[in-house]
Amino acid sequence: MTTPSITTQQHPSLSRFVNRWLQADPSRNSELEDISRLSLSTSLFAQILQNKILSGASLNSAMRRLRNLLMASLITRDLSGKLDLNEVVTSISDFADFAVQTHLQALMQEMIAVHGQPIGEESGELQELIVLGMGKLGGRELNVSSDIDLIFCYAEDGDTLTSSEQQRSLSNHEFFSRLGKKLIAAIAEISGDGFSFRVDMALRPNGASGPLVASFSMVEEYFLIQGREWERYAWVKARALTGIQQQISVLEKIVHPFIYRRYLDYGVIDSLRTMHGQIRAEVVRQETRHPERGNNVKLGRGGIREIEFLSQVFQLIRGGRELELRDRSTRNTLQTLAKKGILEPGVVSQLLAAYTFLRNVEHRLQYLDDAQTHTFPVKEEDQKIIAEMMNCISTQELLAQLNPVRQFVAEQFDSIFKEKKEQGVDGVTPPTLNDQDDSETIETHLLALGFIDSKEAAQRLLNTWQSPRLQSLSEASRNKMMALINSALGMIAQQVDGQLATLLRLLDFMEAIARRTAYLSLLTEYPHALQRVIRMMAASDWAAKFLTRHPILLDELLDESVLHQLPDWELFADNLQLQLEQQQGDTERQMETLREMHHALLFRLLAQDLEGTLSVEHLADALSKLADIIVAATVKAAWQTITSRHREIPQFAVIAYGKLGGKELSYASDLDVIFLYDDDHQDAPASYAKLAQRFITWMTSHTPAGILFDIDIALRPDGASGLMVSSVSSFNRYQEKSAWLWEHQALTRARYCAGYSPIEAQFDATRVQVLKQKRETQKLKEEVLGMRKKMRDANLNRTDLFDLKHDVGGMIDIEFMVQYLVLLHAHQYPELTANIGNIALLKRCGDLGLINPDMALATANAYRVFRKLQHNIRLQGEEKARIGKENIASEVLATSGLWASLFVSHKD
Repeated sequence: MTTPSITTQQHPSLSRFVNRWLQADPSRNSELEDISRLSLSTSLFAQILQNKILSGASLNSAMRRLRNLLMASLITRDLSGKLDLNEVVTSISDFADFAVQTHLQALMQEMIAVHGQPIGEESGELQELIVLGMGKLGGRELNVSSDIDLIFCYAEDGDTLTSSEQQRSLSNHEFFSRLGKKLIAAIAEISGDGFSFRVDMALRPNGASGPLVASFSMVEEYFLIQGREWERYAWVKARALTGIQQQISVLEKIVHPFIYRRYLDYGVIDSLRTMHGQIRAEVVRQETRHPERGNNVKLGRGGIREIEFLSQVFQLIRGGRELELRDRSTRNTLQTLAKKGILEPGVVSQLLAAYTFLRNVEHRLQYLDDAQTHTFPVKEEDQKIIAEMMNCISTQELLAQLNPVRQFVAEQFDSIFKEKKEQGVDGVTPPTLNDQDDSETIETHLLALGFIDSKEAAQRLLNTWQSPRLQSLSEASRNKMMALINSALGMIAQQVDGQLATLLRLLDFMEAIARRTAYLSLLTEYPHALQRVIRMMAASDWAAKFLTRHPILLDELLDESVLHQLPDWELFADNLQLQLEQQQGDTERQMETLREMHHALLFRLLAQDLEGTLSVEHLADALSKLADIIVAATVKAAWQTITSRHREIPQFAVIAYGKLGGKELSYASDLDVIFLYDDDHQDAPASYAKLAQRFITWMTSHTPAGILFDIDIALRPDGASGLMVSSVSSFNRYQEKSAWLWEHQALTRARYCAGYSPIEAQFDATRVQVLKQKRETQKLKEEVLGMRKKMRDANLNRTDLFDLKHDVGGMIDIEFMVQYLVLLHAHQYPELTANIGNIALLKRCGDLGLINPDMALATANAYRVFRKLQHNIRLQGEEKARIGKENIASEVLATSGLWASLFVSHKD
């Protein structure tokens, strides 16, 4: 779609409003010329207004005259190509703010003189009227001839405080009601000078039947009891034009939970679809009555309202979690949607161009007679004038430009809002089950679909439909659930293997989300997401359970291209940090954000894993990198919650051991860590102990989003009897003089993870120094074998299967051999101290001639096979990674051969 642009030609005389205004007073020509040379601003409005008042005009008359002058200037400049759309809407919005603020200030002074100052009953604080600008005024995108949508609020009930006997006290409600009426009259009443703005108060709580002004408690009660979905849409735009900032902030805390849900609210799509349908029905009714008025650029098909709906639907869906989407401007919101990848940047670019074109057409319809219209005029000569204003030689040329723009907008609107209806082959709707069907009917239906275990599947379906959870659903939710299950049955039936297992996992999931209408709506609105859910559940029991615990991750399934993108770690870390900073002071929300963002990226990695695009090694690297970022962000955020902190940046680091240290993390791994600090301040030990404890709490606490990681700090100096945190110097002394051999074994896989970066070099130096200590071979062998025997005795396998981790010839044997080789030879070969993983270290030992190179390669390959098998078994939800011995006989043989070559003189 190529959106037409407007060239700079002279068309001011085409506006009948401007012509009439100029002809009424010859002096206005020079006044218009003067203002047209100046930059339009609030200070200019104030200067012109003051001049007119000094010339004898009342405030109301002066404001109306200023309004007409401003309108003439905007029209003249716009049609001459000297202003763009942004300058037009910003100028008229600024003037509306100025008019409301100026009139309110004057009227407030008058009211106080007669009735005293409104005072809050509970707080004893001064009260002021908060005027909320709604709609396009709230978004600072007002039309030139638009009315202004306002809502009047005040913080507290109470009475006015009088200062003289002549003043008559009123309740705050009565005071602000009278003030509101006076304000409306001052702005909207038509006089010989016209009006400043038409005022519409219909968006206030309870509309025309509600009180003109509402206290905060009235607003809050209304939202809780009566607030409707369309009002959430309207309140997105609410912007305070007047009032005390502290009271405005309190109001925002009442309004935001009503507008924005803390979850992803896909149910709003259906609500806005219904709302749009009602608007369209009214437009069609009007067009049917008056076919000649059938071209409405605002409310018609592909009009401005559909672009506004496209931007606001994502605000309502995501604004509870993504603060950047709480902007009141349609244009800014669209740009944010592109930046976040929610809408394609190319599509957004075209939507913005379409919005500009449609708004320009709308303005020219209004420029004609300063009328609040959005419809093409009936008279042909007027249509031709509009075409000329748009630099078209005819109405046909303008319509030829307009129609493709509206077609594009309509297509984009339909891509989100068009109702999804399932169809079978050749467009025929397939037969479906319902919750009234008996077991025999269900079984027959499943057999017809191609289910193998139809009897068991039918019984489970029946149990699900008869469960109290589903029986207690509303009719609308139950219908959505039934439709989703019917859709899923057809998809599962096409599987060659695992139909029953997939169905059972899916029904567990559906029962878990049954009362969360937002998730049912998401799967209804995006059928491809349901297909991906089923694919994941067919592939992995662990994935099915993870999604069942965290259904908020359904959102990640909507865009397959994003789902399969490699992580941009820097961007992820920056976004996480930004959100945590925005939520500073709200610990609960910060903990939720850490979990939500961690789970979302983990889920993306899981999807890539199940699709076979990630090796086990690359997956472990990615999961370890993700954990590093989460650890770093948690330390930084948790430190800010310690009020007694003695410095802004903690000189504190987290050191990773075990799987995180070796970058071999899996999905459900816990984190083995210790805490070090390098800080001589007297408060350091206590502050960092508190930070370590808070870090553990943030990581392990169960919130609605689950936990982050289990934390194990048993590897700290002196273990369970040791201090929570250690200074770098005391850690060094402990490792050199007091540590057990097994602690040096653990050190082979330790690394700096996050925190104060200078500690990294200090830790690495200590680690290398310890690993390079010369050790007596026989004693080392005995201690390593003794520790291995303890571990084996603690993890006996009494089955006929091979335990990939604990059995002789398994993964721990390989890890012990690597640790033994590092501790034995690092004094001679410092390159062995590198934390490069077991496979790479085995190969390095082979290259150095410390072990047979062929045996090194065979054992490294065995370790890779074991890890992959363990990973696949864990994905199926098994707690123990065990397998038939015949499946890994050659790998066990290779591992046992290397073990025998290293420990040949020791039988165990």
